[in-house]
Amino acid sequence: MEQIFLALGSIFSPDVLLVLSLGVLLGLIVGAIPGLNDTITLAVLVPVTFSMNPLYAFALLVGVYCAACYGGSIPAILLKIPGTASSVVTTIDGYAMANKGEAGLALGISTISSVAGGVISAIVLVFFAPTLAKYALHFGPPEYFALAVLGLSTVAGMSGKHLLKNLIVCVIGLLISTIGMSPQTGFPRFTMDFLLLYDGIPLVPMLIGLFGISSVLHMVERMSAEATEAKHVLPITIGKTLPSLKMLLALTPTILLGSAIGTIIGIIPGAGMLMAIYLAYDLTRIRYSKLEFGKGEPHGVAAPESANNAVVAGSMVPLLALGIPGNSTSALFLGALMIQGLRPGPALFTEHPDVAYFIVVAFLIANLLMLPMGLAFGRIIAKIIFKISHVLLSGTIILLCITGAYAVGLDPSYIWVAVIFGALGYIMDKTHLPQAPLVLAMVLGPVMEIGFEQSLVKSKGSMMIFFQSSISLAMLGIAALFMLAPLYTPIIAKMRNKLDK
Repeated sequence: MEQIFLALGSIFSPDVLLVLSLGVLLGLIVGAIPGLNDTITLAVLVPVTFSMNPLYAFALLVGVYCAACYGGSIPAILLKIPGTASSVVTTIDGYAMANKGEAGLALGISTISSVAGGVISAIVLVFFAPTLAKYALHFGPPEYFALAVLGLSTVAGMSGKHLLKNLIVCVIGLLISTIGMSPQTGFPRFTMDFLLLYDGIPLVPMLIGLFGISSVLHMVERMSAEATEAKHVLPITIGKTLPSLKMLLALTPTILLGSAIGTIIGIIPGAGMLMAIYLAYDLTRIRYSKLEFGKGEPHGVAAPESANNAVVAGSMVPLLALGIPGNSTSALFLGALMIQGLRPGPALFTEHPDVAYFIVVAFLIANLLMLPMGLAFGRIIAKIIFKISHVLLSGTIILLCITGAYAVGLDPSYIWVAVIFGALGYIMDKTHLPQAPLVLAMVLGPVMEIGFEQSLVKSKGSMMIFFQSSISLAMLGIAALFMLAPLYTPIIAKMRNKLDK
C-alpha cells in the first residue's frame, strides 16, 4: 500500500498528470481514425521514450494504450467503421442505435462501459498481478486449442435464426486463415507466389476494407438512389449522451460480466482481445435472450466495450509479473521497459517498485481520465461528422482507409487487401451474410491450428491430451454448450414465458 500511495503521489504531480492526459487524448484520436491503432502508435512512440524521464514515458504509453480501444468505438457507432479491431462487435448494436437517433446514448454507454472495464481490470492489476500471472503459465498447446474452439463456438451462440449463414461464413474465414506459411512444415499454402501472403492476410487492412471501404460503397449507393449529392446531410441525431440511472443499473451486470471476461482473457498470453469481446457479447445474448440484439440494444454496446478495455490492463499482468507479453501491444511495453534499463518479471516489483507500481496505478488513473475526456471528445466528433455531406464524408473515409491500410506495413499491397475485402464486405452485406464470424475465424484459425498440431506432437498423436487437462476439458465443455445454444435457448425461452404467465 505504501508503494501504491507513492505512485499516486507521482502521478498527481502536475507535469506527469499532464503527460498522462495527453496520452489519453492521443489514444482517443488514434482510435477514432480507421487504420491507426494502439499497436502502430506505441511502435512509433517507444523509440521516442528513450530520452524521456521514465515516469513521463510510461504515463504517455499507458494513456495511449488505455484510450485507443475506446476511441475505436466512435467511428464504429457513428459510421459502422471500427476504428480499431477491438470495436468490431460494437458496430452491430452501436450503429443500429445511431440509426435510431441514439448516437449520443450509444457513445455514452460505450464510454462508461469502457471506463468501468478498464478500472476493474486495473484494480486487479494493482492487487493481484503476481498471483494471477502464475495461473496463466498453466496454458499449453491443448489449452490454447480449447480456448480457440471456445471462441469459435460463440458463432453458434450469436447466430440466432441464421445459424447456417454464420457457419458458412465461419468456414470461409477458417479457409482464409490457412493462407500463408504452414506453422508445422513451413510450406507456403494458397499464396499464389505473392510475397505478401506468406505471412497470411494482414488483419488491420482486412478490417479496414471489410468495414470501412464497404461502408463507403453503401454511402455511394445511397447517394445515387437519393440523388441529393453534396446537399445531403446524414439523417441521424446525436440525442442525449448519458444513460439514465435506471438504464445504468440495468446495464451493470453486463458491464461486470464483460469486465470479468476481458480481465481473464487479457491475463492469458496470446488469447487476444477479439476473443474477449465475442465471448462477452455472446454470453450477454444468452443471458438476455428476450432482447433484440443487432437492432440497437444497449447491452450489445456495453458488453464488448467493457470487455475490450478490461483486456488492456489484464494483458499487463503477465508482462509485469513474469516478463511475458499478453499481446502484441503489451509486447511493445517490454521494449519500453528495456529501453529504460528495466527488466520485467518478479524482480521488477522488488528492485524497481517505484516504476512497477507507477505503471499499474497509471492504468487506473488513465481510465478515470478517459470518462470526461471520452464523453466530450465523442460528442465533438459526432457533431462534426453529422454536419458533413455524404460526398465529402465518403471521400474523407476512403482517404483515411487507404492511408491507414498503407501505414500498417508501408506496403502498397496492403491497399489492395483493403480494396478486395471492401468489395467482399459489400457483397456480404447485400447477401445478408454476417461479417463478425469471418473476422473471428480468421483470427482464431491460426491459434487453433498451432495448438492442435503442437498438442498432437506432444502426445505422439493421441487425442486424449485435450481431455487430460482440467482447464482444456472445462473450456471444451463450455464450447459444447455454446454450440448447442440454438437448440436449447428457444426451449428455455418457452419455459420462462410459461412461468411468467
